[in-house]
Amino acid sequence: MAKTQNQRIGIFLLLALVMVATRLHHFGALPDASWGVFFLAGFWLRGSARWAFPLLIATAVLVDFFAITSSGLDFWSHYCVSPAYWFMPVYFAALWMGGSWLARHQSGLSLTTLGLAAVSLMVSETLCYLISNGSFYWLSHSVPLPRSFGSWFANLGDWDLPFLATTALYVGIGAVLHVGVTLLARTLRQSDRTGLSH
Repeated sequence: MAKTQNQRIGIFLLLALVMVATRLHHFGALPDASWGVFFLAGFWLRGSARWAFPLLIATAVLVDFFAITSSGLDFWSHYCVSPAYWFMPVYFAALWMGGSWLARHQSGLSLTTLGLAAVSLMVSETLCYLISNGSFYWLSHSVPLPRSFGSWFANLGDWDLPFLATTALYVGIGAVLHVGVTLLARTLRQSDRTGLSH
C-alpha cells in the first residue's frame, strides 16, 4: 500500500516512541523493542531509508546516552559502549533489510506473506544477532581473555532465543496492527464506493 509522506512521518514517530519508551528501561518491565522496530521500519518505511534509518540509529544512541549518564555513569567508559557499540548500524541494517525484503515480496494478507514474514524475520534476526553478539564478544574489553570460538558459540546459545522471542513479539504486535489497519482501510474504501454508486 502506497503511503503519503505524512503517513511515513507518523509511522516513524510511532516506532521511535516505542523504541524510546522500551530502550530507556533495558531489562525492565517492557523488553527493548529496538530490534522489532528496525524490522518493522524496514517493512513500513521501505524507500525512506535515507532519512528514517539514520534518525532511528541517532535515537537509539541518544537514548543510550541519556540512560547511562542519568544513572551517574560515564557514557564512554560504560561496558556497553565498547568498539562493538559502533557496529549498531550494521546489525540494525540487517533487520531493516529483512523488513524491506518482506515489503517487496509480500502478497497482501495471505498465508504466503505470513510464511515469508517468518523466514525474513528469522534470517535477519539471526544475522543481526551474530553481528551484535560477535562484535561484542570479540571486541569488548568486558569479555575476559582468552577468547575462543567454543566459548563464543556457548555465549550465542545463551542469548539467541530470548532476543528472537522479544523481536518476534514486537513484530507480531506490528503485524496485528498492520492487518487491522489494512482491513479497516479496505472496509472504508468499499463503503465509499457503495456510497458513490447510490
